[in-house]
Amino acid sequence: MTSVSPIAAEMQEPPAELRGLTPAELTALLAEGDFEPYRARQLYHWLYVKGAESLEEMTNLPRALREWLGERTRVGAIELARIRGAEGATRKALFRLGDGKFIESVLMRDEPVAVDDTEAAAAPARISFCLSSQVGCALGCTFCRTGFGGFQRNLTPGEIVGQALTMRRRLLAAGETLQHIVFMGMGEPMHNLDNVLTALRLLTDPEGFKLSRRRITVSTVGWVPGIERLGASGVGVNLAVSLNATTDETRSTIMPVNRRYPIGALLEALRRYPLEPRRRITIEYVLLRGVNDTPADARRLVGLLRGLRCKVNLIMFNACPELAYEPVEAEGLDRFAAVLSEANMTVTVRWSKGRELEAACGQLAAHVLEAARG
Repeated sequence: MTSVSPIAAEMQEPPAELRGLTPAELTALLAEGDFEPYRARQLYHWLYVKGAESLEEMTNLPRALREWLGERTRVGAIELARIRGAEGATRKALFRLGDGKFIESVLMRDEPVAVDDTEAAAAPARISFCLSSQVGCALGCTFCRTGFGGFQRNLTPGEIVGQALTMRRRLLAAGETLQHIVFMGMGEPMHNLDNVLTALRLLTDPEGFKLSRRRITVSTVGWVPGIERLGASGVGVNLAVSLNATTDETRSTIMPVNRRYPIGALLEALRRYPLEPRRRITIEYVLLRGVNDTPADARRLVGLLRGLRCKVNLIMFNACPELAYEPVEAEGLDRFAAVLSEANMTVTVRWSKGRELEAACGQLAAHVLEAARG
């Protein structure tokens, strides 16, 4: 009997992941074993509609097919390692990947809006998933903890979709439904766009995960080639862009990407971006005390965005031990927002969820923290 040495075993390719495969890819896979094409549709349903986590759950597939798949594949290579946060509130999920690396994702709950002065809305809380696209990030924005430990690798489509599938199955309470997915977790989606596009098509497939493309937002620091590719892809999801400054000098200091794609080039790309009727680009602006928060900054922002179909989302900076910035005071936020509102711009304020869990914008850094814990 021939044995495999430990070194040789480590060099063997891991089993293929079923999560992340498209209907065509599943059909081609099963054709290798001479299984009927309709079995691929059943398998697809188990993966993306039911969110199955094992082949054993797929009870309407023949045992022979499950055994064949078990010898060659695994459902996914993403494991829910830990959950922080109370049930019914914002929750942070720590995922361990197949190679031992870690990422974080967040389930965010917004309370229902009151119907009138005395009665709360009967509908459940609005649920959003914040997904990661990379382990770490290479872009090094100085106000974001994710870039603190650098970039490690891209996530596969299965690892991206697997976050949403696992959170939908494990973190939603009875009667709750998912309303939105935002690609605002760890990583720059435009640096992993091929895999992100595959994940987007799976998440919006009416025969699969079934989320409307209008309910998905991809956020970028302003990587212009990726913005152009996303617009040309036809996926039709929402676009959000982190601007965070009104001069190239300031933006290059806090966002090194600006040295390659300065504000002028970025805004030109946004003006060319294809938008359906009644759709707008979201301009994200993290307010950093003493850096980008003056009324003059607000007035420059109005001038920069004039004529662009957009809305501005003001974000309070979330303090981290590693980062030296401070959030603005409430009065400074109000002054900044007032300048935009007086110019007839649509302005919202993002009150970050999960700050006490280190789950808010710019605070996700599992790839560093879990490695340090060893």
